[in-house]
Amino acid sequence: MLKMQRRIAAELLKCGENRVWIDPERIEDVKSAITREDIRRLINEGVIKKKLLKGQSRYRAKIRQEAKKKGRHRGHGNRKGKKTARMGRKERWIMTIRALRKELRKLKAEKKIDEHIYRSLYIRAKGGQFKSKHQLYLFMEERGILKR
Repeated sequence: MLKMQRRIAAELLKCGENRVWIDPERIEDVKSAITREDIRRLINEGVIKKKLLKGQSRYRAKIRQEAKKKGRHRGHGNRKGKKTARMGRKERWIMTIRALRKELRKLKAEKKIDEHIYRSLYIRAKGGQFKSKHQLYLFMEERGILKR
């Protein structure tokens, strides 16, 4: 019936034949159109149109992203890969050592530890003896290093 007209319209609209919409009330006009010029005129009149592409809704994805920003959906059941795949060993080390060194500098500035102890603790931190500031403080309390 309208196979040829649909094909020509698809070429003119630069889309696939399935995306060509023909006004059901003006089918007789479309049937009588046999040249490309006739089809072009019908397109300009709005009898033949190109259907919009169907996309994939991002609505649910955006909601999930907002929840993840708040810290949801990040438990053990939602993780894939090793611990080091989420944050590399080096990045983790950098974060830890920077925190320890900052704390040691603060303690030295407040005169809670002297230069020799500072240097000793600094070297121990570099060697990986302390995993956190908490461990550093536990070590200092055990040895009675920390001055009040």
